[in-house]
Amino acid sequence: MSLLEVRNLRIEYPSRHGVMAAVKDLSFTIEKGEILGVVGESGAGKSTIGNAVIDLLSPPGRIARGDVFLNGEKISGLDPESMREIRGAKIGFIFQDPMTSLNPLFTVEQQLVETMLANTELKPDEAFEKALELMEAVGIPQPELRIKQYPHQFSGGMRQRVVIAIALSCDPDLIIADEPTTALDVSIQDQILQLIKKLCKERQVGCMLVVVANITDRVAVMYRGDLVEIGTTEQVLGAPSHPYTQSLISAVPRSDVKLVRFPLVSYIESAEEPSSIDLKNHWLGQQQEHRHYTGALLQVRDVSLRFLTKDSFFPSRREYVQANGRGNLWLGW
Repeated sequence: MSLLEVRNLRIEYPSRHGVMAAVKDLSFTIEKGEILGVVGESGAGKSTIGNAVIDLLSPPGRIARGDVFLNGEKISGLDPESMREIRGAKIGFIFQDPMTSLNPLFTVEQQLVETMLANTELKPDEAFEKALELMEAVGIPQPELRIKQYPHQFSGGMRQRVVIAIALSCDPDLIIADEPTTALDVSIQDQILQLIKKLCKERQVGCMLVVVANITDRVAVMYRGDLVEIGTTEQVLGAPSHPYTQSLISAVPRSDVKLVRFPLVSYIESAEEPSSIDLKNHWLGQQQEHRHYTGALLQVRDVSLRFLTKDSFFPSRREYVQANGRGNLWLGW
């Protein structure tokens, strides 16, 4: 029995111009401790799937056909009160932007503790102790101090760690992460993804991750509401079988090569399967040699950044969080 099973799911959005099918006849499974990456172009139906699983489709969206099972129990079609008991307690959700997930008027402690009190039988002091443990588990330093602070006192990466802690606070069986690194600096993105992977493996939590990354066990490729390919991450990214997947992979530029222009995603443009062109070789043929930089357009030297976490009239009593050590940056031209 799979942790999550989606069978023949069809999601529709009725309008005065007719019915638009955002997802068509979709079936897949997620096992305990497994991370499934869902990828595809904007509008392919990735986020719609996650919202349908937890019954948060925006009106007039609806599940027209199909079923969703969690640990063998059907959860699609439940009444709102029963579904509220599923969210948080059994399914956690991590949204794209942590600032839209956290209430700026409440401290991190209030938001973590309130979530556990609403979805578990823990007492307030037990919930507080567990909140501290979660803060430490997601890598937030000085949890006893930081838990008393407000979201605006955290950096983007630390806010997302708080959101992950909230998603894990009620010990869910499944986490749905909808592009959880989109709003983060590129240097923080890998840290957050590695954290999600570590926590999922340690706690045997299944995860549907709307992003492609090296932390996924399998990858599902969506195109205009259809599941066109699903398989292990190595197979889908290394030897894709569907022309759309091949086109997507071929359009990802290599970091060590300077291109005159990015390769075209021909499958999207034509909406038809391409001919017998070897897309990979076509992409390689567009690559150019390295451009050697002879000068520096911008130089940054000996940069150090820290955030004030506790103010005081006396400088010796002020407390700070060091964001980075001293470093140098050169941008070539």
